[in-house]
Amino acid sequence: MTHTVHPYAHRLGIIRDWKSRWFAGDKKSYRENIKVDETIRRFIAKRLRGTYTSGVEIERSTSELRVILATARPGLVIGRSGENAAKLRKELSDIIRAVAPLDRRTLKFDIVEMRQPETDASVVAYMVVEGLEKRMPFRRVLKQTVEKVIAAREVEGVRIAISGRLGGAEMSRKEESKKGRIPLQTFRANIDFAQEEAHLPYGVIGVKVWIFRGNVYQDKKTPVQNI
Repeated sequence: MTHTVHPYAHRLGIIRDWKSRWFAGDKKSYRENIKVDETIRRFIAKRLRGTYTSGVEIERSTSELRVILATARPGLVIGRSGENAAKLRKELSDIIRAVAPLDRRTLKFDIVEMRQPETDASVVAYMVVEGLEKRMPFRRVLKQTVEKVIAAREVEGVRIAISGRLGGAEMSRKEESKKGRIPLQTFRANIDFAQEEAHLPYGVIGVKVWIFRGNVYQDKKTPVQNI
């Protein structure tokens, strides 16, 4: 039988790095760090919904906890004179203290702007969700989004799939639109993947997005060791 593997996890250590980078010396701190990371990601996904927020990366050292947030709308996240960012940082600190009271690391909060939002699967998935929640015809949303993404220079292929009670139908079904190629079995293929949910009066519609941004080859300057 075949197994469906997440495109990100499939390429860890090959062309992608971990989204949480830290080392735990004992089992207790490992469990606590995992719990804190998951709490941070859930809070940011809920709190910043609608700001085209993509990946959340977490780095730990002995003295500080750094949260790196990539967003296509940094103005909404930062706010006027940085008041939104300061409020978000305080809320994050309170949540971390509630989950891990003994963790005394200093919280650092960095916001990074994405130059090309159309090449990020998380942003594209939320574009589709926005269109569906505005009651636009789902086929038009799929077609317009695919054409917008494939127009970007870095993108070589895109595939968007939605499933649920499309158009308010009694029975759920699946529709998808694809342009270019999506080589899921090629490890050097830089494929970004994301899934979102559109909440509509007649139910939830799932959205999945795959974006192929070309192959990543090894740097020629790096010596290759023969084993």
